[in-house]
Amino acid sequence: MKSESTVFDGFSTDAFKFLKDLEKNNSVQWFAKNRNRYESYIVAPAKLFVESIGQFFNQLNPSIRTAPKFNETLMRMNKDMRFNKGEPYRTFFLIHFGRFKMDSEFYVYLDKNGISYGIFFNNSGGDNLYFKKNSEKYSDEITALFSKYKIDGKYNLFSFEKDPCLLHPKFRADKYFEEVKKLKFILLEKAVDLEDKLIYSPNLITKSIKAFSALYPIYCFAISPNPLKLLNDFEENFGTAV
Repeated sequence: MKSESTVFDGFSTDAFKFLKDLEKNNSVQWFAKNRNRYESYIVAPAKLFVESIGQFFNQLNPSIRTAPKFNETLMRMNKDMRFNKGEPYRTFFLIHFGRFKMDSEFYVYLDKNGISYGIFFNNSGGDNLYFKKNSEKYSDEITALFSKYKIDGKYNLFSFEKDPCLLHPKFRADKYFEEVKKLKFILLEKAVDLEDKLIYSPNLITKSIKAFSALYPIYCFAISPNPLKLLNDFEENFGTAV
């Protein structure tokens, strides 16, 4: 059952069947019996996805972690039962690209319904977290970037505490950015359902790179005390036609 592929060619329908079955059978015993499915249909293609997109992130910003490893770019499905007395496994799988734990980051999220991709902003403040201060200081500049990079109307806005809460479908910064500044954890996300062939194709890499390139100018305001310089460096190296 173990995957023999050495390049990312999409996720399989088996990945989403596994996640659906896990939701119905969330136990240590069931997971142990189905670990080969997890490794073959979830972990193996996720690692290939990270390896395929890693060079893009290395060029974009070398501080973003790109090793195809758990606790770096891959989130484990098993929960820490010291702090959680419910079901032992998450029923989703997360691929994420940031600098450290709880950093603002880019992500691809898999659950039984398909995938979602986008960006997470940690707006809580703290060491090396700059979005809270920068969103106040550079509100007009950030809002303008949503239009410049054609992000407006393409992503859904969620607040995120224990679970995501949809606030605005097809979010527009010119209307709702003041609301964003009041949130602690923010998701800008686009969903791809199971019927979309993109999920099962290597084109998912190309689509993700295009999306993350367009979102990166906003990300500059999350990771730097001097975001305009970081933004200028990006536009000089990559241009504005992303």
